[in-house]
Amino acid sequence: MRSSAFEKLRGLGFDETAAGVLADHFVAAEQSGRTGHGLARIDWLATLPGLDPAASPERLVAEPGYERWDGRGALGYLTLDAVVRAQVVEPPERARLVVASASFPTGVLGFWVRRLAEAGLVGVLTATSPPRLSSPDGGPPVAGTNPIAVGVPSRDGPPVVADVSPATATYGDVLAGLASAEDVVPFGGEQAYKAFALAVGLEALVGALAGPEHGAVLLVARPEHDSVAWLRERAPDVRLPGDGPSV
Repeated sequence: MRSSAFEKLRGLGFDETAAGVLADHFVAAEQSGRTGHGLARIDWLATLPGLDPAASPERLVAEPGYERWDGRGALGYLTLDAVVRAQVVEPPERARLVVASASFPTGVLGFWVRRLAEAGLVGVLTATSPPRLSSPDGGPPVAGTNPIAVGVPSRDGPPVVADVSPATATYGDVLAGLASAEDVVPFGGEQAYKAFALAVGLEALVGALAGPEHGAVLLVARPEHDSVAWLRERAPDVRLPGDGPSV
């Protein structure tokens, strides 16, 4: 599966490193059941206007508690890969806010915070996407299906990785034929205004820090306590988010 994905990505013009990053992401999504972010995305990439396989992100600001990155035309997957690798190599003394502008698409956000958690770091990540969610009261699309992911490491077990979108279905589900465009609405039924509020809040947060183009905001920190161990003691037989197939 990975070799086929890798060769297709090389055929789109990505070098070996970039093709490997993308292939790993798509295969992990496929194996975890998130097929909307899996192999179907390769054919979709070929349709993106202005796709530049040679583009690479740049870190513009590097301060102890703050970093700013620009995608510089690179896919958001590759920007977040560079961001995560940088945090693992030079973790913050306590915490750091990382803003990535012009970074889209970013894929399964849980994939990125899991990598941070496996390196012993807490991560909270959100990213924006094209507006597809309308208010439950009607009107034009206001916000993307903006997910938020949290990764928290544990000293003696797998991390907690929670990754949730405020939408009933994502656009990736539409691309994979798992949903229709009409299914891309805030989840919650009569309580959908809560999911809509979350989507708008995340849209405003990322926009305020990253700018008008789609981007991502990451908070990365060193844990001071093993909260995951407490959760597992509280409910030893309960499957926690992040248990099971890695993505």
